[in-house]
Amino acid sequence: MTSDSAASPHPHHTDPRAVRRMVPRSRDEPHRVATPLELFFDLCFVVAVGQAGRELAHDLAAGHWGDGLTGYLFAFFAIWWAWMNFTWFASAYDCDDVPYRITTLVQIAGVLILAAGVPRMFADQDLVLSVVGYVVMRLAMVTQWLRAAAGEEGPARGVALRYAAGITLCQIAWVVVLVLPDGARAVLIPLGIVAELSVPVLAELRLRTTWHPHHIAERYGLFTLIVLGETVAAATIAVQSAVDEHEGLSRLLPVAGGGLLICFSAWWIYFARPVHEHLRSNRQAFLWGYGHYLVFGAAAAIGAGLEVAVESAVHKAHISETAATATVTVPTALYLITVWLLHSRHVKTGAAQVLLPVASVAVLACTAAGWAGVLAAGLVSAVTVGVGVVLHAREG
Repeated sequence: MTSDSAASPHPHHTDPRAVRRMVPRSRDEPHRVATPLELFFDLCFVVAVGQAGRELAHDLAAGHWGDGLTGYLFAFFAIWWAWMNFTWFASAYDCDDVPYRITTLVQIAGVLILAAGVPRMFADQDLVLSVVGYVVMRLAMVTQWLRAAAGEEGPARGVALRYAAGITLCQIAWVVVLVLPDGARAVLIPLGIVAELSVPVLAELRLRTTWHPHHIAERYGLFTLIVLGETVAAATIAVQSAVDEHEGLSRLLPVAGGGLLICFSAWWIYFARPVHEHLRSNRQAFLWGYGHYLVFGAAAAIGAGLEVAVESAVHKAHISETAATATVTVPTALYLITVWLLHSRHVKTGAAQVLLPVASVAVLACTAAGWAGVLAAGLVSAVTVGVGVVLHAREG
């Protein structure tokens, strides 16, 4: 995010040799697109997403619903929040000099440390490695905001300093959480999450920053693509492993086919209409940006659910077929309704306005189909896309 008061129209720099003064970029900068560093950042972050998804699948297949969901929600928050903060900051202050690049690579190292700690978090509630990785990412972000403050003046400088102070205080709190007993953690972790979410709101309470709408929309879209790709990869590996160990193709093919239809439909639905024109104010941007916790989390959870459905198909899961199907249909329905809330409802009218809410209910209903429910949910998703295309054509 960059300040309204001192936005600079300079183009994106590609020469990393100089150390530049970090000044805000223009909200109206033409041809603003994601950089190779941002794409590398996303690909490294999805390693942690995949790790959280695999641990979730393991716990769900074993019937450990509470531990699995709690660990997943916490781990995914840490990944998503660090990704989101970097994304908005880069949209504002990306100067692409040596210190900026090195600091971003430090954040990547932090998420890899976090990813390494995810199995311990799920298995033993050992938060040390994951919190260390998270704090590394967030303190690197503090140095970025301090650089931004050095390049700003007036109220915009105050915004950057409030970001730096707020993030620092939150990291101190996370370190304190590590030395507290489990009972106290159960109370303080939710408070810590609320504090993290409050930092941008409080920092920008009096001065709106000038993030680039098209760049932000593209960055979120690219991360959605990468998460969906990770979902397909996780499901593919699960099917391959099951085929290597069993010969139950008649039960695996419906899961594989339904899973592909769900992932293909999820891509189509997300990118059906451009959304950057909706991002006009901080209020809209905060709701949209924060809401993507559910979009990203649900997309990744679909992959975990498909892994569980595959294990159920070859009788390796310790839960019922209906419960295994629910691990796919519930996140799929959540994805559909959240994309509707964030995207579709702003641009659609008439019958198209209710298409995704109806589809989400229909997908949930597929849970009752047991082992065939994943294929049924995939068919519902595909039909939803088809109906949406027809309705859009009629509007045109």
